[in-house]
Amino acid sequence: MLFRKAVTLLLLSAACAHAAQAEVKVGVITSSTGPLALIGLPQKHSVALLPTQAGDQTVKYISLDDGSDPTATVKALKKLIDEDKVDAIIGPSGSPNAMGVIQFVAEAGVPLLAPVGTAAVVLPMTEQKKWVFKTTQNDELIAQALFAHMSQQGVKTLGFIGTSDPYGENWAKVMSGLAAEHHIKLVANERFQRQDTSVTGQSLKVLVARPDAVLVAAPGSAAVMPQATLFDQGYRGQIYQTHGAALPDFLKLGAKKVEGTILAASLMLVLDEIPDSHPSKQVAREYTQAFEKLTGTPPATFGGNTFDAGLLLQRAIPLAASKAAPGSPEFRAALRDALEQSHELAGTQGVYNMTPQDHSGFDERGRELIVMKNGRWTLLPGN
Repeated sequence: MLFRKAVTLLLLSAACAHAAQAEVKVGVITSSTGPLALIGLPQKHSVALLPTQAGDQTVKYISLDDGSDPTATVKALKKLIDEDKVDAIIGPSGSPNAMGVIQFVAEAGVPLLAPVGTAAVVLPMTEQKKWVFKTTQNDELIAQALFAHMSQQGVKTLGFIGTSDPYGENWAKVMSGLAAEHHIKLVANERFQRQDTSVTGQSLKVLVARPDAVLVAAPGSAAVMPQATLFDQGYRGQIYQTHGAALPDFLKLGAKKVEGTILAASLMLVLDEIPDSHPSKQVAREYTQAFEKLTGTPPATFGGNTFDAGLLLQRAIPLAASKAAPGSPEFRAALRDALEQSHELAGTQGVYNMTPQDHSGFDERGRELIVMKNGRWTLLPGN
């Protein structure tokens, strides 16, 4: 009996030691080339800044580029799961790309931390989507701030131009509900493809409707063209943008044509104006400084979304490792459960409080009302 107990203790001790020393593999998929490169490049650069230690566990990152192609995203994801045996995946960069892999991560039981815009990757919650966590603010949280401002400014009619993909479609859904709630009439509702080189037809329809304001819902560089086209056609009403436009290149590409743009996005855009009491300010500052040292340029918020995924994993991995060894299905399931329990985790984008129903976890601390003034982002006065 004593011999049997001793053997059992030795086996348990060996198992615990193995778990403590095992390497956690995390796959990263970015669109660092192709049409989404303005989003994917800051995400790819951020991989070098991700934490390589989580408790007793060493974390190894395996980074792949999908070239902005949803089909290539699926191929990269399957490689990471089947060949590299990763325990979690960060990515991909695009909303359509992320929507196309939810089924596969759910079947494999591998948590996916998606730094994408559309809330459709986590809402409505399903058995498949319980494996997906989102490190960007949900559309409704951002839209509520925009529509509250529209209401304060007396906006009565609104035009909408969005991408014809999950990002634009979910924004159209959220926008319609909030417009009705704020008694704002939607007088134009247009779509375009991200790869389009002209939106003249769509913008003319908006122009003819003469709305008090226009909301553009597009990620990355695609956010510039509708607004620039409306400016060239003589529209001078207020333009609102989503957090998809929250990148330095929006200012460079749009220049004077996007002056006065109002959007709601993370504190990273206006870090120097944020009070030191904000729980995310120090995290965002340290990330920004590290990114600038690495690349020589300031980061887009999209890079911060990837960095935050690493912070979420860093907290969750030790909890999962206390229940199972990395590399096992049991560890991945425990990792999913631990991510769902993330509480008051300050990231670059805001503070995360995940629940079984909310796999984004942001509150009002994850958004600021911002205006483009004199070629730079600044906090909107009075907000």
